Amino acid sequence: MKRYGTSIRFLISSALSLLGNSVVGIALPLIVLATTGDALAAGTLTLICAVPQVMFGVLGGAVLDRFNRRDVSIASDIISALSVALLPVVDLLWGLNFAWFAVLGVLGAIGDIPGMTARDTLAPAVSRRDGMDLQRYLGLSQSIDSLVTIVGPAVAAFLIGAIGGVNTLWVTAALSLSAAVVTTTIPRAVGAVQGVGNGEAPVSTHEAAEGADAGQKRGLVAAALSSLRTGLRVLLRDDAILRASMLLSLGSVMVFGSFQGLVLPVFFTETGHPELLGYVLSVMSAGLLAGTLVYTALAPRLARRTWYVVSLVGMAVSVLALGLLPAFPALLAAACALGFTSGPISALLGFFMLDRIPAASRGSALGTQNSLMLVVAPAGVFVSSVVVSLAGIETAAFALAALWVVVTLIALAIRSMRSLDDEEILNRDAA
Repeated sequence: MKRYGTSIRFLISSALSLLGNSVVGIALPLIVLATTGDALAAGTLTLICAVPQVMFGVLGGAVLDRFNRRDVSIASDIISALSVALLPVVDLLWGLNFAWFAVLGVLGAIGDIPGMTARDTLAPAVSRRDGMDLQRYLGLSQSIDSLVTIVGPAVAAFLIGAIGGVNTLWVTAALSLSAAVVTTTIPRAVGAVQGVGNGEAPVSTHEAAEGADAGQKRGLVAAALSSLRTGLRVLLRDDAILRASMLLSLGSVMVFGSFQGLVLPVFFTETGHPELLGYVLSVMSAGLLAGTLVYTALAPRLARRTWYVVSLVGMAVSVLALGLLPAFPALLAAACALGFTSGPISALLGFFMLDRIPAASRGSALGTQNSLMLVVAPAGVFVSSVVVSLAGIETAAFALAALWVVVTLIALAIRSMRSLDDEEILNRDAA
């Protein structure tokens, strides 16, 4: 147990931070609705917060390639805790309104995305320090994340019922602060950027050094733009497997984000049972947990290409069933199957992203990745809302399912993803 002490503390810290975000993600929209009485206000607030999330996602990438990543993670959790804790304070002193929600939501965005990226960049260093296989470690991390996504909504429901929505925010703030405290027990050297010291820019390559010098002269915004260019180059140009993994991830976020964020909520609202949405998402999360646990246990025993193909085909069949919007029991079964079959490929793509991104560019690449995800998800929801308005919920659901089948066929045919078990790739990953 002592041998894996750093990894265990890192996983605990990540779980606490994610649990806090999960609870506040359930509680905050309810509080906004209760305070403003306007559903449009909740949607507008989400849009307002998405803009700085994208901006700080890019800025976070630049910061993470210039400063200690463990320190950035701690600071991000403290900022998140502060932004949440200020909500009940404001409510007590002046009373909450939409303006306060927007201001404090933007403050929270400053911490959330850089913090998430910081944890992503720390994972390989943590597993390497404890001598753990990165592929297994990421599978374990994904399993814990899946468990938190099951527990989080239930915890939120209990707290809101027991102490009220606003008071629930004290608990979420405490969870984020606890995550920061646990992260302080991780050795600071784990968060050091390769070729970086004392907060200076990376010098591992001539290109990185030139980019960092320019960033220091022109400020962090210019450095962020440089970070964005670096991230796009690393993700979409330099490595064919990374490019395919990134595009597949973006496709999945667009399709499944539209299902979870629009199609299923509208469907259950129209049928008069909006509460059933929570059961479907919980079952999907439970399936995801089961799938990642199976992957964690059996990952080395099956070829990567086998995991890739079986997971994609299983997801396509499950999404088609989900897209038909069947009776509730069948919908639950489809959601569970979708979660289960998506577990292995989620962990596998995460492994490719972290294993193949150069260490000195990891902050830029993952910050860019997270920012792209924040752009793609709302775009998918918006397009789906247009289809729902013009053609109805059934057409939108089936169109999303059909789109995912097309994505699956393309993903299976991509040349770079046919050779995941070639000796050259395995040797590169081992190195």
